[in-house]
Amino acid sequence: MQYIGEELIYGEIGNLLIVLSFTGALLASFSYFLSFRYADNGWKKIARSAFAVHSLAVLGIFIVLYYLILNHRFEYYYVWQHSSESLPTKYIFSCFWEGQEGSFLLWTFWHVVLSWLIILRGGQWESPVIAIVSLVQVFLASMVLGLVVGGIKIGSNPFILLREHPDMIKLPFVQFADYLQRIGDGRGLNPLLQNYWMVLHPPALFLGFASTVIPFAFALTGLMKRDYFTSWVKPALPWSVFSIMSLGAGILMGGAWAYEALSFGGFWAWDPVENSSLVPWILMVAATHAMLIYQAKRNSLLSSFLLVSLSFLMVLYSTFLTRSGILGESSVHAFTDMGMMGQLVFYMLFFIVLTTVLLLINHKLLISKRTEDRLSSREFWIFIGVMVLVASALHISFVTSLPVINKLFGTKMAPPHNAVEFFNSWQVPFAILICLLIAVAQFFKYRQSDFTLVFRKLLLSLIISVSLAGMLTWYIGFSKLHYILLLFTSLFAVIANTDYLLRILKRKWKFSGASVTHTGFALLLMGALISNGKQSIISKNRLQIDLGKDFPNNENIMLVKNDTLQMYKYYVTWTGVEKKGVHLYYNVDYLNFDKRTGKFSKVFSLQPLVQLNERMGNVAEPATKKFWNKDIYTHVTYANLEDVNNQNPDSNYTEMTDHNLHIGDTLTTSNSLVIFNGITNSPVSDHPLMKGSELAAAAILDIIDANRKHYRAEPLFIIRNNIIFSPEYKIEELGLKFSFTRIDPEKQQFVISIAERKNNKREFIILKAILFPGINLLWIGCLIMIAGAIISIIHRRRS
Repeated sequence: MQYIGEELIYGEIGNLLIVLSFTGALLASFSYFLSFRYADNGWKKIARSAFAVHSLAVLGIFIVLYYLILNHRFEYYYVWQHSSESLPTKYIFSCFWEGQEGSFLLWTFWHVVLSWLIILRGGQWESPVIAIVSLVQVFLASMVLGLVVGGIKIGSNPFILLREHPDMIKLPFVQFADYLQRIGDGRGLNPLLQNYWMVLHPPALFLGFASTVIPFAFALTGLMKRDYFTSWVKPALPWSVFSIMSLGAGILMGGAWAYEALSFGGFWAWDPVENSSLVPWILMVAATHAMLIYQAKRNSLLSSFLLVSLSFLMVLYSTFLTRSGILGESSVHAFTDMGMMGQLVFYMLFFIVLTTVLLLINHKLLISKRTEDRLSSREFWIFIGVMVLVASALHISFVTSLPVINKLFGTKMAPPHNAVEFFNSWQVPFAILICLLIAVAQFFKYRQSDFTLVFRKLLLSLIISVSLAGMLTWYIGFSKLHYILLLFTSLFAVIANTDYLLRILKRKWKFSGASVTHTGFALLLMGALISNGKQSIISKNRLQIDLGKDFPNNENIMLVKNDTLQMYKYYVTWTGVEKKGVHLYYNVDYLNFDKRTGKFSKVFSLQPLVQLNERMGNVAEPATKKFWNKDIYTHVTYANLEDVNNQNPDSNYTEMTDHNLHIGDTLTTSNSLVIFNGITNSPVSDHPLMKGSELAAAAILDIIDANRKHYRAEPLFIIRNNIIFSPEYKIEELGLKFSFTRIDPEKQQFVISIAERKNNKREFIILKAILFPGINLLWIGCLIMIAGAIISIIHRRRS
């Protein structure tokens, strides 16, 4: 059959480039290894050429796939699945990496970029390091091969045609030559990802993931050849700091996306996928400090090998968790299972086995005698910090891995019911210890220090920190001991590191990387503590109307259009809704009331929105007003979207809408709340159908309008001559009609149908608002921490 409108040449080019990418990486890895093994420049030339082919192929895949997405070539399944013609152009890049195939390509691309930085520098490290990176590229390239060998699926190809995809091949529409005209638009991008942070966050995060392979490759080089057994640490250090910076920035961008786009109220939810990206970062921080100890004291080489390797291996484990489908629906970030679990496991196990074998071969050298660290030495306290970081990472990994443990061992361990509360209770003590250590460790000298002298240097910072912590504890109102301790230690870390920079380093900025980074990290923790520990929900419903179990009165406020209600220290009013494309913007004004004049004045306005998406469901996005010392964060928890589409009301009623209810359930109409309080088998009614009926029952509905006026409706359910009748019950004043249409005695479920009069609506929304105090400390800390990492990278590259 000749299909109409298909452009197959781009898919053929894409498939050729995928094969070239795979074979180029394979040849480069083999050639670089031989170049390293035999110190042969001939093999190095072949390896460079092969890696160049691989690099150009990866770039070509990027260009072809982006072209297909940009031009909405829906004959390709990946394009159809992740994009649509209605999607704004600014989010096209997000389509590229929304799917597994695109994110693997993004990861591969960053490996290419980082590898060329090493290749262009040349030197003795090029062959062994790029040999290992190329080997990793072989596995990543296999993830998009899309082959089936011996019944085993190898990768998922982004250039597979829609009509040939297993999910589509048996559907009737693909049997027509003009199927492209029949499918219309693409499935589209997940509405949660239609945010500018999702254009930035995935590239930054995958750059961080990719960067962990470079220190790992240096470490394996040290294990493969005795000449490099200890010398790998110095060239690997700038890369490990870069990895901390890039992966940390990627994680923090994800937090910013969650804060601005998701409606759970916060920037970190201890989601399994968030956790699995945090653990490699924690381990890389620990590895970098172990490497610093080795450079200064020639101790902790085994720790350096282990932690650098674990950081990379945990990236692979994170990939397995995210893409194998094992997390199910426990994470908003996880991909669905695409039948590649076996391949992901093999990828992970290959490098675990390779690393383990090399460590065992070198075990005698790794456990050679070492001098004991003195209690008064800097390296001792840094190593204690390393152990605290490892303990933190182990705890997060264990709890996050419960689905894997359950699957492997048949156990039924449940994840924590309240993840935020559970992880905070465990991780805050680790944070307290880390803040304490980063405050004091730099004041010790390597090898040995005078405790008295160290204490004198720290005394001023300690006094200021205790005083400020006491005042802030009183002002903020902290009562939990571990929160008070974290506030004190984070303040102590900020003040002590600032003091160290000014008094000890005498503002020599090229040596300030550690102090600046530590200051930023402590500010980040302080901001997280204050904003989360003292966040408060300021939206309290004042209409004395029970909004129902889905909208608790102590967390939500009902705003009738153009009415004004008090909320926090403001008065708020909802003035209407604007539709712009697929977005509905709800205009909420925050007002001050002047008692002298008796008038309201507008302080600011917010526009929380609802993004309409028929295929994937509508999504509410918050709007935030930022002040220097707090954020007011709001989102719409309920709105009647039909009001937006019905701007020309008439005297007719809408069609009946069915509602499946249990006794005690509450539902909303456009102008009231309806509470289903039960049924009665002895209805009082003179309805003519009651005469001679075999069964008669009535639903008891209590209705409360926006002015708190109460009504009662008792729609009938009648069986007469084996025929069910559901006569309408009308409340003319509210413009509502009710019918009691079905009973399910097994589920104790009842169906109530409701119709509304179109010209008698009073529009309202339900809004939730949260106050986040001190959250700007967190964002400032992020920027300072990244700045400190950049200073460290520059200093170490120059040295």
